[in-house]
Amino acid sequence: MIAEQYAYFPALNASLNGTSAVLLLTGRVLIAKGRMAAHRFCMIAAVAASLVFLGCYLYFHSKVGNIRFLGEGWSRPVYFSILISHTLLAVAIVPLAVITLSRGLRARYDKHRAIARWTWPLWMYVSITGVIVYFMLYQWFPHS
Repeated sequence: MIAEQYAYFPALNASLNGTSAVLLLTGRVLIAKGRMAAHRFCMIAAVAASLVFLGCYLYFHSKVGNIRFLGEGWSRPVYFSILISHTLLAVAIVPLAVITLSRGLRARYDKHRAIARWTWPLWMYVSITGVIVYFMLYQWFPHS
């Protein structure tokens, strides 16, 4: 059971991941339409949402520790497959996002585009699977 003062963090974290995904998608659509300033705003906002998520996630887990998955049967391998891929790619996305953002902000657009082709889908995957992990852990197979 999560202490009451920390109980809102999982939903907040999922919301921040979802916000990041929406901003990433919006930013991708905007750059495809040539709207560079709006793209830049969305991508910087996605970074900000992800940084707030990371701070909240680390704080929450420093206070409550790990949360055990209570699902049984088929849900366990599905959950852990998603969780493991999410976690590994979340670690990998940090330097990719920093490099991609840095190149974009320094107007090195050819190099920005080259790495963004890898960064964007991986970051989308991490953002979306973060929300899925939340639902599986706290909504579909909740702790009492």
